[in-house]
Amino acid sequence: MSMLRRRSGRRRVGWPTLLVALIVYSGFGLVTWYHDTLPWPVVLAAAAWLAAWQGSLQHEVTHGHPTPWRAVNRALAMPGFLLWVPFGIYRKTHLRHHVDSRLTDPLEDPESFYVTPQEWARLGPVRRRILWLHNTLAGRMLLGPARAVGRLYGDEARRLASGDSSHLRDWAWHVPAVALVLGWAIGVCGLPTWQYLLGFVYGGTALTLLRSFLEHRAVEAVGERTAIVEAGPLLSLLFLNNNLHAVHHAYPRRPWFELPALYRTEREKTLAGNGRYRYGGYREIFVSYFLKAKEPPVHPLSGGPRLEADGHGSFAWNDGHAKQPGTVV
Repeated sequence: MSMLRRRSGRRRVGWPTLLVALIVYSGFGLVTWYHDTLPWPVVLAAAAWLAAWQGSLQHEVTHGHPTPWRAVNRALAMPGFLLWVPFGIYRKTHLRHHVDSRLTDPLEDPESFYVTPQEWARLGPVRRRILWLHNTLAGRMLLGPARAVGRLYGDEARRLASGDSSHLRDWAWHVPAVALVLGWAIGVCGLPTWQYLLGFVYGGTALTLLRSFLEHRAVEAVGERTAIVEAGPLLSLLFLNNNLHAVHHAYPRRPWFELPALYRTEREKTLAGNGRYRYGGYREIFVSYFLKAKEPPVHPLSGGPRLEADGHGSFAWNDGHAKQPGTVV
């Protein structure tokens, strides 16, 4: 009986998600069509918002929403505004990320922002400094998009070089989807290429990285690795309540519009379970970490030397190695 209930529940259509999809794609059409009547800063801001919002929609699709029909869901997600990541690859890596026992592990979690001690040892001073900057919110949003693209394309190049062609089908679907998006935005509407790249691609990725900046932390207790950000209604809508990330990981098959009620009902249980890893909103995160590294880049549970806070805004190796600054000014 429980299996029948789960199956019937999975076959419901998520009308709020379909409404979001309608608004996102209508907004894309309107912004690109009327771009020459709007100030370019407005175009860039709207483009970044729409691209990040569509990314939240794609996240819903990876978890089987909003319809029971995979082909319909895939069609809603395929013409990705960000351009640089094929939806099929994102879906595969994101579902791997949901193995909570592997969360934050740089070798097992595809969405980890940490590096292993061994990788850190191979890096030169410039790349180490970039990783420290990347762990500030300013650095994550300014440098993060370029780093995300570089990591994906580097991984894909190494995959092909090793003879692994398992992602070629995803790229084959991705190319015509990109052609469709750019054909409309640039070919039909005449949106300048630089505005598309700066607004939809870079800005949209930067907003997405704002959401993921503090989603996970590397601690021993698996349940305490995932955050809650009690954001206001605007950013909660942009991220489709994925800011309630601990609730999403606890109920990955529940649609975004059910998460707030779940959190209200189970707030104390959720916060007790995640070690009270909670922020009152993104303003608090901006104030705390805009120019300050949230933590060292090296994964603390990977073995080898560990970076530890010294209580003065810096970090030091616990085996006596030289300090690295933890505050960027």
